[in-house]
Amino acid sequence: MTNGASLVQDVLAIYKSAVYELDTEKFLSIYAEDVHIYDCWGNWESKGISLWKESVIEWFNGVNEDGYLLKVDLNDITIQENTNIAFVHCAVTFAAFKGNTEDKHRQMTNRFTFGLKKVNDSWLITHEHSSLPIDMQTGKGIFNLK
Repeated sequence: MTNGASLVQDVLAIYKSAVYELDTEKFLSIYAEDVHIYDCWGNWESKGISLWKESVIEWFNGVNEDGYLLKVDLNDITIQENTNIAFVHCAVTFAAFKGNTEDKHRQMTNRFTFGLKKVNDSWLITHEHSSLPIDMQTGKGIFNLK
């Protein structure tokens, strides 16, 4: 897959727009075939684009069935890169809105780290790790930004 992301910032922009559009192919276009994902939800990890695709389809179908628009906001972005390798960490907020309204149904913020490599002049995510801090008293994830 080629995505045309000649800048690391382009990958982040494609991520945001693909989630909003619930466009699985566009979303997956920013991931390497051998991607390794550590996600907060469901599976401990996904190795390879085909397993990641299953998770993304399930995620997008659930959002669509519930009738939500999912907006993504990236905060506190730090990018370090050289010619062929890049490292990004940031806070990613997912906000679910009912239809085309400003009626926010729910929101959560995860911590994300992306490892990227340049393939055929396009940046691709080779590793993604999302996490939540855990409240030591309850054992539950903390979903609020900071």
